Amino acid sequence: MVSRSVPRVFAGVLVCLAVLLAACSPSGTGGSAPRSGTPAGASAAAPSWAGGLAVVEASRLPAEARRTLRLIDEGGPFPYARDGVVFGNFERLLPARERGYYHEYTVPTPGSRDRGARRLVTGRGGETYYTDDHYDSFRAVLR
Repeated sequence: MVSRSVPRVFAGVLVCLAVLLAACSPSGTGGSAPRSGTPAGASAAAPSWAGGLAVVEASRLPAEARRTLRLIDEGGPFPYARDGVVFGNFERLLPARERGYYHEYTVPTPGSRDRGARRLVTGRGGETYYTDDHYDSFRAVLR
């Protein structure tokens, strides 16, 4: 004979499991991650200058990107001759600005024999953008 308490215990275990799974999900609600492309830990509120791009907190960038940010803030010296050159925004993924508004900086890629695909792009107004796929996509960096 099966005790009537077994189904209650089983139901309780299922509820606990559901709560644990919800707490461990990327959004913390049991749903899918945000569709905006905002990684876990990034701010949900994008600044107006982001132009609708996904955002990422500077602290969530790779260590090499954080080091490049420090070099930008300090004014160099930069390890690559092309660091600080004008970024043309030919892909038109960043908000439209006059030529010379944006400048790009290399983010070293471990194991890469060349500059790799990672870059930081800064705007004259203090904006910072990060790409890890050589300008195919950008995220606004919240600093």
